[in-house]
Amino acid sequence: MEISSLMALSPLDGRYAKQTEVLRDIFSEFALMRARVTVEIEWIIALSEFKLPELKELSAENKEYLRSLVSNFSLSDCEDIKKIEATTNHDVKAVEYWIKGKMEKNAELAAASEFVHFGCTSEDINNTSHALMLSSGRQVICSYLQAITDKLKTFAHDWASVSMLSRTHGQHASPTTIGKEMANVAFRLERAINNIEKVHLLAKMNGAVGNFNAHYIAYPDKDWPAFAQDVITNKLNLEYNKYTIQIEPHDYMAQLFDAIVCANTILIDLDRDIWGYISLNYFKQQLKEGEVGSSTMPHKVNPIDFENSEGNLGMANAFLTFLAQKLPISRWQRDLTDSTVLRNMGVSFGYCVVGYTALTRGMGKLQLNEQAVSADLDNSWEVLAEAIQTVMRRYGVPHPYEQLKALTRGKGITPESLHEFIAKLDIPEDAKQNLQKLTPHTYIGIADVLAKEI
Repeated sequence: MEISSLMALSPLDGRYAKQTEVLRDIFSEFALMRARVTVEIEWIIALSEFKLPELKELSAENKEYLRSLVSNFSLSDCEDIKKIEATTNHDVKAVEYWIKGKMEKNAELAAASEFVHFGCTSEDINNTSHALMLSSGRQVICSYLQAITDKLKTFAHDWASVSMLSRTHGQHASPTTIGKEMANVAFRLERAINNIEKVHLLAKMNGAVGNFNAHYIAYPDKDWPAFAQDVITNKLNLEYNKYTIQIEPHDYMAQLFDAIVCANTILIDLDRDIWGYISLNYFKQQLKEGEVGSSTMPHKVNPIDFENSEGNLGMANAFLTFLAQKLPISRWQRDLTDSTVLRNMGVSFGYCVVGYTALTRGMGKLQLNEQAVSADLDNSWEVLAEAIQTVMRRYGVPHPYEQLKALTRGKGITPESLHEFIAKLDIPEDAKQNLQKLTPHTYIGIADVLAKEI
């Protein structure tokens, strides 16, 4: 019976199914089975090229046939493997038997069939499969993050010179520009993406406890570590881990997941800041025909996309943090706790994608309300106290900070009161004139320059 998405246990397969569809071909059980088939096929083809006395090199035609089992891998094939698993109660062994079944009608392949999974433990297949899946998953994550970064850069350039009142500790502070604030986040994200991309995806193919025990008892004269490294690096485009227990220790996974958490945390910070700016009326949101903001208050246009993003990125980080903390821990040479946990990689990435999608949608609705931004600056002349007391320091005026503190702190300051104060200062006339010309709109340092340089 086909189950409706309305019956899905997880919103990733229900409410958000369309958004997470891009991950199904990477992290589903079907994708994991296909990755396992990939590894097993590349292993036996490489073995056939390793000049083992009992295994001659497979013909080009048969190599192509074996690789076609991967390229043509179908849902039906996966279901056949699951039927075998129903008997074996072991998913990797089921893959081995399925491949052997595909080889039995060809004499050359049938003769080589016992070299399928030769010397391997299940984790030799699983860990490489997971690394292949993470390689593709990382590309998806970085693609979304780069698109968000590019949008932020566009904002930075478009609004580079739009002065804005800062709020440190929630209080009025020295002005910045809208564009510079967007540039700040874009710069952080660029570094975060780089950290995600530079994580080395490790894999091992060294047997039951990482020592090539079975390999060397069968063929003691062969250089098995060099062979395994060649398969991993040249056939599977991963990085070889020489020192492992039965499992690859997953340290690189922790590093990767922590790097994604860092990027997500930056975006949660952005979600909350934009939410606040919308609350201040600095941004309006494009209306969507028929959309309801509140079930009872018709006037509302809620910042739901940024709230959705914040919530889902929080979910993603909860999963990713757990994975990063749990996976590098395994009792002695092996326990199975990582196996069931690793099945949730797609869940973790799924919440990332939902969060990125919501943020992207929200950013696309933003409309800058320059009138509101400008009005806040016009009512905040006290923020020039920093500028005035700094110039006073330059010219040796005693107690400049304290004088401005007495003038401005907790008081309503007008342009006239500031100009009167400046006129009485014992500083050069040109310095007075520069301060008299200064406004909250123009006291932005090089914010506009920095925004344009991102």
